[in-house]
Amino acid sequence: MNVEDFRNYCISKKGVTESFPFDKDTLVFKVMGKMFALTSVDVFDFINLKCDPEKAIELREKHEAVKPGYHMNKALWNSVYVNQDVSDKIIYQWIDDSYNLIVLSLTKKLQLELESL
Repeated sequence: MNVEDFRNYCISKKGVTESFPFDKDTLVFKVMGKMFALTSVDVFDFINLKCDPEKAIELREKHEAVKPGYHMNKALWNSVYVNQDVSDKIIYQWIDDSYNLIVLSLTKKLQLELESL
C-alpha cells in the first residue's frame, strides 16, 4: 500500500473530508467532522485507525504490524504499519471498521445527514 492508495480509499467514503489540522505532514480523514484515520504523508510507515478496545488488543497480539496508537488514546486507536505482516486487503477492512465505528457514534441527526449525501 502507498499513501495515494490509502488516501483514495478513505476519501471515496461517504461524508469524508481530509485536512492537515495538526501540521503540514499529518493527513487526517474525518467523517462528518470526526476523525477515523490519519497518517504521515512524508513518511508513510503507518496509519492510525480507530478500533474497538477489545479488538485492538487482539489485533496487537496477533500482528507484528499493529501497535498501540502513536500519539493517540492507546485503548481506542491502533497504529497499523503498512507493508509488513498484514495484507492491504485486511488494512482496507480495518479502515472500513474505523469509519463504521465513527458513523455509529454520530448523533442520529448526523447519521441522517450522512445517509442523505
